[in-house]
Amino acid sequence: MKIAPSILASDFSRLAEELKDIEKGGADYVHLDVMDGHFVPNLSFGVPIIKALRPCTNLPFDVHLMTYHPEEYLEGLEKAGTHMVSFHVEAVPHLDRMIHNIKDRGMKAGIALNPGTSLASIDQVLPLLDFVLIMSVNPGFGGQKFIPYSLDKIAALSAMIKERGLTIPIEVDGGVNKDNAPLLKKAGAEILVAGSSVFGKEDRAAAIRDLKV
Repeated sequence: MKIAPSILASDFSRLAEELKDIEKGGADYVHLDVMDGHFVPNLSFGVPIIKALRPCTNLPFDVHLMTYHPEEYLEGLEKAGTHMVSFHVEAVPHLDRMIHNIKDRGMKAGIALNPGTSLASIDQVLPLLDFVLIMSVNPGFGGQKFIPYSLDKIAALSAMIKERGLTIPIEVDGGVNKDNAPLLKKAGAEILVAGSSVFGKEDRAAAIRDLKV
């Protein structure tokens, strides 16, 4: 299991130190939630912050675009040294074009699905994806409770991927903690996004170890 701590739950007044702490603690990625205040009812940060943080860690940047018009962020994310980018199927009418736009810039392309969005929405483009992000809370705010039916959705997606002979990792974001991590792994998750369950703990290394089931 790979862990991607979400800096949305970190101390924004000491972001550089927070990144160094989770890198030392064994994190695999840094998860960065870009929110536009329209697709989701919250604002977070944008490309300038991501670019400023790039020299602070060697961890790959996993950027989640909770925005309308996510294509407008790609040039900046590429220049900022982003490793992987996910966008919401609910926000983009031309999925194939967006996936290729990301890949053409040398970044891994993923699609994020809100809790109420069917897996059928990505059926045609699934073979093009480098990963799929399943939201297990409604996006926009940290610290929410895990939605239990997400486990069935993850298991169904895992079966869909295997049936097609694909190797596409499933990432899960929302309410992840050490209690549900084993259930998420059993369902087929390979990357867990964790906010308060990492940054809310004094010992980040121990928190990350607890999630690596």
